Amino acid sequence: MDYDIELKFQQVKNQLESKFGEGMDMQAILFLVGVNELGVGYKEFSKAEKTDLLHVAICTLLEPYGYYEFEGRDEEQWPHFKLIKEIPHINDREQQHLMKEALISYFVQNDYVQLASTT
Repeated sequence: MDYDIELKFQQVKNQLESKFGEGMDMQAILFLVGVNELGVGYKEFSKAEKTDLLHVAICTLLEPYGYYEFEGRDEEQWPHFKLIKEIPHINDREQQHLMKEALISYFVQNDYVQLASTT
């Protein structure tokens, strides 16, 4: 795994944990992205809605890579995406790397976190 990506991801994770509590894993961070993209704030979500929020997060994060395209929102304001190109079959390690890289970009580009230089 790219050492620089791992250091930056830890910075993002630490800043999120300072706001939302200790012990955030990848799924919790994806859930935060999904809730943020839905834009309704905190509420109780059903199990199906939580799964949908993870899907929204993954589509949002992979959109800049050309895998998904935002199509719009439905009547309940849920974002919908269209698959543009298949994600290549990658192993778990490569998948973790891609998602960490995408999460770093998302939080930095939206000014949700500030990263210290890792060089």
